[in-house]
Amino acid sequence: RFAGSAGKRRPGAAASAGAAPRASAPRRAAFAPAAARPGLRDTGTGYMGAVGSSRVMCDNVPGLVSRQRQLCRRHPEAMLSIGRGVAAWTAECQHQFRQHRWNCNAPERGHRLLGRVLLRSSRESAFVHAISSAGVVFAITRACSQGELKSCSCDPRKKGSAKDSKGLFDWGGCSDNVDYGVRFARAFVDAKERKGKDARALMNLHNNRAGRKAVKRFLKQECKCHGVSGSCTLRTCWLAMADFRKTGDYLWKKYNGAIQVVMNQDGTGFTVANKKFKKPTKNDLVYFESSPDYCIRDRDVGSLGTAGRVCNQSSRGMDSCEVMCCGRGYDTSRVSRMTKCECKFHWCCAVRCQDCLEVVDIHTCKAPKSAGWISRT
Repeated sequence: RFAGSAGKRRPGAAASAGAAPRASAPRRAAFAPAAARPGLRDTGTGYMGAVGSSRVMCDNVPGLVSRQRQLCRRHPEAMLSIGRGVAAWTAECQHQFRQHRWNCNAPERGHRLLGRVLLRSSRESAFVHAISSAGVVFAITRACSQGELKSCSCDPRKKGSAKDSKGLFDWGGCSDNVDYGVRFARAFVDAKERKGKDARALMNLHNNRAGRKAVKRFLKQECKCHGVSGSCTLRTCWLAMADFRKTGDYLWKKYNGAIQVVMNQDGTGFTVANKKFKKPTKNDLVYFESSPDYCIRDRDVGSLGTAGRVCNQSSRGMDSCEVMCCGRGYDTSRVSRMTKCECKFHWCCAVRCQDCLEVVDIHTCKAPKSAGWISRT
């Protein structure tokens, strides 16, 4: 399904007859053949050793289902890219929720707490499924373009000439193969949900797809001009993914507009829980149950609570001390820190600043009277 030919990879487009040479895109690394990359050999005992080690590695990755282990053994080099995707979506999730009671954080060695959030059918779970699926698409696609995976390369369909609103152009450089990234992410991420076609599985599959579509939404065309004095008599273009922050910002808006749903009578899809709202599209996030308030430490819902969190005394938003501290009040401490001040521009071309000592007030939420973990027993 994911097989590709190394001979089809193009670090840059070759010059065609009668046309100006196409410039290879500087943002892409040239593809290196499998034989030139460590750990990936086509023949010999080294390959057999790699197969054996990949089987051991894939069998020891916790939490994978059978289908995921199969993909891991078939594409062991992709697991490193998936690891980068996990780091990217985790950082993006923490950025988007930085001013909320639930901030996508888990204590050290406490990632099971994030798993508790995923056990619920809440809006936070919907966002995590979408952003994590998007992270895998982004990482796999980027790895294809950089020649790190032997099963894919640049988008093989972006060849020859094409036309847009500005006129004719030639496809060149390395277009991001986002369709491959989407296919791989669908096969790998959705594998966990294929086993049980229950309501929760359908919800997760819907949100996974919304995340994949979000990455593809921000695929943009970049071009380089050729001609006398930079005139655009000839253009070389390629498709490139936007920064992952755009995907995160877009899914954050979808989180805020997520639609609560219930299963329809035949169990094959959703209907809105509140008839006043429109039916969700494939781009919308959906959820079944309301979120907890995340005010106190509660393992069962994946909440660290907000005790000790920094709040904004002058804000009226979610990061305000009233909202963040759940009405418990806050402590204020005065701290000193060094900042840059009295900055001046000097010709040419530098900005010089003084180091100034600044005294600021830091507000942190008070702990509840019982600061321990809630016990359900």
